[in-house]
Amino acid sequence: MFEFVFLGTSASAPSIHRGLSAHLVKHNEHRFLVDCGEGTQRQILKSGLGFKRLNHILLTHGHLDHILGLAGLFSTLTRWETLEDVEILAGAWTLERVDALLYGVRVIGKGESPVKVTLRAIEPGVIFKSDDFQVRAFPVYHRGPDCYGFVFEEKAHRPFLPEKAEALGVPPGPLRRELVDGNAVKLENGKTVEPDEVLGETVPGTKLVHVGDAGRTDDILDHARNADALVIEATYLEEEREMAKEFAHLTARQGAELAKEAGVGQLLLTHVSRRYRESGVLAEAQAIFPKVAVARDFDAWQIKRGEVTKVES
Repeated sequence: MFEFVFLGTSASAPSIHRGLSAHLVKHNEHRFLVDCGEGTQRQILKSGLGFKRLNHILLTHGHLDHILGLAGLFSTLTRWETLEDVEILAGAWTLERVDALLYGVRVIGKGESPVKVTLRAIEPGVIFKSDDFQVRAFPVYHRGPDCYGFVFEEKAHRPFLPEKAEALGVPPGPLRRELVDGNAVKLENGKTVEPDEVLGETVPGTKLVHVGDAGRTDDILDHARNADALVIEATYLEEEREMAKEFAHLTARQGAELAKEAGVGQLLLTHVSRRYRESGVLAEAQAIFPKVAVARDFDAWQIKRGEVTKVES
């Protein structure tokens, strides 16, 4: 299961009710901050999430409304000493901008910081791997180089069928664990039991796809297929589609069309412009794809395979 928390949902500039782009993805003990717009550290504090275990920051691209909050965040972290190390993962051009941004923090702090910051340039492919899930980056079209989307996906698994194990005489305990791990076991009576005899058909793992700013959807489609949840921008409405194209952004309708074609379970729209009412964004998308929500700051969602639910505060 993944938990997704929207910390900032506004496009380009903050509004009274919406902060700039920043989101938090949680999976067991792992936490990933995706983008870090101006004011993100305050949003983290207001959310009650805190800074612990925030060791990975993923950046979709290098525009200031997605990275400017890093300076304030690291200025605070160097004083509070909450973390020992943080890894920032992004495209090479984005990291150049981040390095320049954090240079000011280092100068003010006279170069001394208890937090070790690692800037890691990423390319398409797996950028993080754990025992039960991985994070994959894929290129996205937007203004400027090195723009990425991210796929958070649990490993596929074969469910253990206890009734079959019982019928074969496999006792509860370590032998069943071995079978789940894909290893054959030998019973006390000398009989060998193979994993295929007690495991069901392969079940795909939970899949969450996050896209920051994007100007087209055809290059996202394959990555979003059968995702349980798709988080994507909805900066414009169809009435201003030409402007959206000019600035390489999407309309709410385009996001909904992508979700429909990709067979997504739940569409979560963010990066909302102050020029529109939330109801208008929702209506445009819902006309194409019914399972859609327009995110607000501090909305939290639990994402499981085949089940996406909003966490009521």
